[in-house]
Amino acid sequence: DRRRDSPAAGSPIQPIIKDVGEVYSRLLDHRPVIQGEIRYFVKEFEEKRGLRELRVLENLKNTIYEANERVLPKCEQAMQDNLSETFKRCKQA
Repeated sequence: DRRRDSPAAGSPIQPIIKDVGEVYSRLLDHRPVIQGEIRYFVKEFEEKRGLRELRVLENLKNTIYEANERVLPKCEQAMQDNLSETFKRCKQA
Protein backbone atom coordinates (compact mmCIF):
# COMPACT_ATOMS: atom_id res chain seq x y z
CA ASP A 1 0.00 0.00 0.00
CA ARG A 2 1.59 3.27 -1.17
CA ARG A 3 -0.19 5.44 1.40
CA ARG A 4 1.51 3.66 4.26
CA ASP A 5 4.92 3.92 2.61
CA SER A 6 4.72 7.63 1.73
CA PRO A 7 6.31 9.96 4.27
CA ALA A 8 3.36 12.39 4.10
CA ALA A 9 0.76 9.80 5.09
CA GLY A 10 -0.71 10.67 8.47
CA SER A 11 1.48 13.74 8.87
CA PRO A 12 0.38 17.37 9.17
CA ILE A 13 1.56 17.99 5.60
CA GLN A 14 -1.21 15.76 4.17
CA PRO A 15 -3.92 18.51 4.21
CA ILE A 16 -1.49 20.92 2.55
CA ILE A 17 -0.81 18.42 -0.24
CA LYS A 18 -4.53 17.94 -0.68
CA ASP A 19 -5.10 21.70 -0.84
CA VAL A 20 -2.29 22.12 -3.37
CA GLY A 21 -3.89 19.40 -5.49
CA GLU A 22 -7.25 21.16 -5.36
CA VAL A 23 -5.69 24.51 -6.25
CA TYR A 24 -3.86 22.89 -9.15
CA SER A 25 -7.03 21.22 -10.43
CA ARG A 26 -9.04 24.46 -10.19
CA LEU A 27 -6.44 26.83 -11.65
CA LEU A 28 -4.29 24.80 -13.99
CA ASP A 29 -6.27 21.74 -15.05
CA HIS A 30 -8.56 23.00 -17.82
CA ARG A 31 -9.58 19.61 -19.17
CA PRO A 32 -13.06 19.57 -17.58
CA VAL A 33 -13.81 23.07 -18.86
CA ILE A 34 -12.53 22.29 -22.34
CA GLN A 35 -14.45 19.01 -22.44
CA GLY A 36 -17.62 20.85 -21.43
CA GLU A 37 -17.09 23.44 -24.15
CA ILE A 38 -16.48 20.71 -26.73
CA ARG A 39 -19.68 18.90 -25.70
CA TYR A 40 -21.62 22.18 -25.94
CA PHE A 41 -20.18 22.98 -29.39
CA VAL A 42 -20.95 19.50 -30.73
CA LYS A 43 -24.50 19.64 -29.37
CA GLU A 44 -25.15 23.08 -30.89
CA PHE A 45 -23.56 22.08 -34.20
CA GLU A 46 -25.65 18.90 -34.45
CA GLU A 47 -28.88 20.72 -33.59
CA LYS A 48 -28.30 23.52 -36.09
CA ARG A 49 -27.13 21.10 -38.72
CA GLY A 50 -30.19 18.94 -38.16
CA LEU A 51 -32.51 21.92 -38.57
CA ARG A 52 -30.67 23.06 -41.70
CA GLU A 53 -30.88 19.59 -43.23
CA LEU A 54 -34.56 19.42 -42.34
CA ARG A 55 -35.17 22.71 -44.18
CA VAL A 56 -33.21 21.46 -47.19
CA LEU A 57 -35.28 18.28 -47.31
CA GLU A 58 -38.52 20.26 -46.97
CA ASN A 59 -37.49 22.55 -49.85
CA LEU A 60 -36.56 19.52 -51.94
CA LYS A 61 -39.93 17.90 -51.22
CA ASN A 62 -41.74 21.09 -52.29
CA THR A 63 -39.68 21.33 -55.47
CA ILE A 64 -40.41 17.71 -56.39
CA TYR A 65 -44.11 18.15 -55.66
CA GLU A 66 -44.26 21.27 -57.83
CA ALA A 67 -42.40 19.53 -60.64
CA ASN A 68 -44.71 16.51 -60.55
CA GLU A 69 -47.95 18.47 -60.24
CA ARG A 70 -47.33 21.52 -62.42
CA VAL A 71 -44.17 21.45 -64.53
CA LEU A 72 -44.32 17.85 -65.76
CA PRO A 73 -47.92 18.04 -67.08
CA LYS A 74 -47.13 21.33 -68.88
CA CYS A 75 -44.02 19.82 -70.45
CA GLU A 76 -45.92 16.69 -71.46
CA GLN A 77 -48.69 18.76 -73.08
CA ALA A 78 -46.17 20.94 -74.94
CA MET A 79 -44.34 17.84 -76.13
CA GLN A 80 -47.58 16.25 -77.38
CA ASP A 81 -48.60 19.45 -79.20
CA ASN A 82 -45.20 19.87 -80.85
CA LEU A 83 -44.90 16.17 -81.65
CA SER A 84 -48.28 16.05 -83.37
CA GLU A 85 -47.39 19.20 -85.33
CA THR A 86 -44.05 17.66 -86.33
CA PHE A 87 -45.75 14.39 -87.30
CA LYS A 88 -48.23 16.31 -89.54
CA ARG A 89 -45.34 18.13 -91.25
CA CYS A 90 -43.52 14.86 -91.82
CA LYS A 91 -46.61 13.37 -93.46
CA GLN A 92 -46.96 16.40 -95.76
CA ALA A 93 -43.30 16.20 -96.75
